[in-house]
Amino acid sequence: MTLASTTNTAPLTIFIVDDESPARNRLKELLQDCTQHMPLKLLGEAANGQQALDQLSTTPADVVLVDIRMPQMDGIELAQHLNKMSPPPTIIFTTAYDTYAIKAFELHAIDYLLKPIRQQRLLDALQRARTAVKIKTEVLRKVSAQARKNLSSQERGKIYLIPIEQVCYLRAELKYITVRTLTREYLIEESLNALEQEFADIFIRIHRNCLVAKKEIEGFEKLTEADTNETHWTVKLKGLDEKLPISRRQQHIVKEIS
Repeated sequence: MTLASTTNTAPLTIFIVDDESPARNRLKELLQDCTQHMPLKLLGEAANGQQALDQLSTTPADVVLVDIRMPQMDGIELAQHLNKMSPPPTIIFTTAYDTYAIKAFELHAIDYLLKPIRQQRLLDALQRARTAVKIKTEVLRKVSAQARKNLSSQERGKIYLIPIEQVCYLRAELKYITVRTLTREYLIEESLNALEQEFADIFIRIHRNCLVAKKEIEGFEKLTEADTNETHWTVKLKGLDEKLPISRRQQHIVKEIS
């Protein structure tokens, strides 16, 4: 088979994310071979999602080659965080045979490379990447087999990871969600309803605009408003001074959790 060529002279910038060094080296060798047929530039590589986000925040790439199976954060979750970059890179997944992922990717027309990766297949994928439609975050969540381990917030061009286990509560305010940890607040643009569904085992709704982490609940307190003499329940979270109001509709959680 004759490898295809391209007349586009603008180099396509590439970044590799794979936790296995031999796999990264194999991709670098293939990319070097592909430069004979199209202009490419390797910007860097990372062994995990956090390294990738740190490097890509300062040196964005056109295309990120992402391994699906990685410890701490899998490739599908990483892609969701990369989608918050402006502009987001084109994602091409790499994987050893993974029945679930491959079926899901083919259903949603997501490009992937099956290991061991062949040069022609990589070249084809890179040539399509120039005009590829970016994968929507909603689609990535559909194909993911598990909930994310982190939320992410973009501040001044940098993507900050927020481990789910550190989140005390999520509160909707206008078009943003305030993510509260013991140390600080972050703002993210997501749906509170979608977050409730994704993390149903971790958070419980106390109000139409607020979810709290079940493990962070320290107790409940009934307060009386001085001006109206009306009473309502609040929830106290471990390590935080503020008391969050519980709506009348959600007051059943007081008995369920107490």
